[in-house]
This record gives sequence, structure tokens and C-alpha cells, in this order.
Amino acid sequence: MPIPTATPITVKPLKPHGDSTRGIAYMAGGMFLFSAVDTQAKFLTDSLHPVQIVWSRQLGLFLGVLILIALRGVSVLHTRKPLLQIGRGVLAATSATLFIVAVSYVPLADAVAVSFVAPFIVTLMGALILREPVGIRRWVAVVIGFAGTLIVMRPGMGVLHPAVGLVLVAAAAFACRQVLSRALSGADPVQTTVAYTAIVGSALLTIPLPFVWQTPQMGLEMVLLVSIALMAAVAEVLVIKALEVAQAVVVAPVMYSLLIWGTFYGWIVFGDLPDLWTWVGALIIVATGVYTLNRERLAAKRT
Repeated sequence: MPIPTATPITVKPLKPHGDSTRGIAYMAGGMFLFSAVDTQAKFLTDSLHPVQIVWSRQLGLFLGVLILIALRGVSVLHTRKPLLQIGRGVLAATSATLFIVAVSYVPLADAVAVSFVAPFIVTLMGALILREPVGIRRWVAVVIGFAGTLIVMRPGMGVLHPAVGLVLVAAAAFACRQVLSRALSGADPVQTTVAYTAIVGSALLTIPLPFVWQTPQMGLEMVLLVSIALMAAVAEVLVIKALEVAQAVVVAPVMYSLLIWGTFYGWIVFGDLPDLWTWVGALIIVATGVYTLNRERLAAKRT
């Protein structure tokens, strides 16, 4: 997936430890809300097109940005890194769309487990694109983490729908988006990043919208679409704030709470529970992911 790299990506350093408590709280709240959004989106895929659902998800953020611009003026859109801002908006729309398409076919908890390859993709991106040093231990963790993903997916065994492959692509887009979030945190204020994410994502999703639009027929559908829009907007801001006030290696492990909420919502709403091998694979992914993040934290301390 192309990332704007015309100039080197530089990140303004945070305080030595940042505000870890606040960052963890922001990230935890964001993951809780994103899980609720994904659950409602999966429910709606029975009657509405995924693109329409993701567009509705972006709508709340977009309307909030219009209000922000009306109050503070177009200076909100001033950015030092326009290509990175546009790229983040494209990645946000892409990852959300692919994930919702995938969960229309596969259980929510299984999709969440596979999406946890994102931290390993960040490691690969750091080594191959940003030329960051990666030691043998972290490479081993990456290999083991991908092995855990294969256990969850069990390709060729017909255990999961082929659409789970879309989750891998969505995870790659999400990983790229997280890298851009950190790159932008020292260059632009949070409201600018939110504004570009909302505007670019909404514009991109509006293009195919007339071809897939279905007027909601039930009051419940309208309520869920509004709920998705509001929750996703708040969750987006919380994640950006988490990466702004605390080190990524501190708050990133909180992302794994998605598995807890995804399993809980999947069981309560859809009656889905992961099988034994999915749990085994998910635990391997989580363990190696936390190990990788811990190695990054130790490396950051040494520097």
C-alpha cells in the first residue's frame, strides 16, 4: 500500500514518558467504542451495503468538523504535511470499509483476532520503509505472530470464509494509518488531523454511495446509523489523543482489548464464540505483539 514518502517522516519526540495514564484511558475508551461500532455495523450488513454503513460512520465526524470550521475558521485545515493528512484519510476509509465487508461474512471475534497482525505490519514497515533497526528477537516475534494468525485462519481447511483475507488488508491499512498518526502528532494539532480524516474519508466514500444506497426501512436501522456515526467520531478523537499525549509503545497494547469486547459483543448479539484453535492463535498473536511492543519500549528508553 503506497504511503506518501517524498520526504522522510519525522516525529516530534514526546516527553520521556508522556502522560501514560491519560493515554491508556483514551485508548481504552476508543477501543470500547470501536468494538461497539463494529458490532452495530455487522448487524446492519444484513440489510444495508457496507459502503453505506462506513459512509454513515464517517458522517458524524464530518459534521463535527464542519461545526469546528464554522467556529474556528478554515485555519483548522492548515497543515504542514498535506500528503500525510490525505493519506491518513484514505487509509481510514479503506480499513473501515474492508473490515465491515469482512465481518458481514465472518464472526466478529475471529475478524478482530486476525486484525491483530497490525503491530507486526508496523514492525515490517519500520524496517523496510523507514529503515528502523529491528533485532533478531523482534523478527522472531513477527514470525511467531504471523504463525498465530495462520492458526486462526487455517488456510485451505475451510474453517473461515475467504473474506477474512480482507481483514489482513484492513489491518495493513490500519497499521499504515497508525504510523501516520504518530508522524502527524508533532506536526499538526489534533483537530487538523481529525478534520482531514473526516473530509478525505467522506469524499472518498461518497463517490460510490449513489450506486449502493438503500433507504433504511426500519426505525432501528436509523438509530444504529446515528449511533455508529457518533461513537466512531468520539473513538477516532480518543485514539488520536492517546497517540498525542503518550508513547505509542505504552498505549498500543490496549488495542488488544478489542478481542475481549469483540468476543463479548459477538456472543451477546450474534451468539458467536471462537473455537479452541482461534483462542490459541489469538493468544499467540497477543503474546508476541505485547513482547514486540515491550522491546520497542526498552529500545526507546535506551535512546
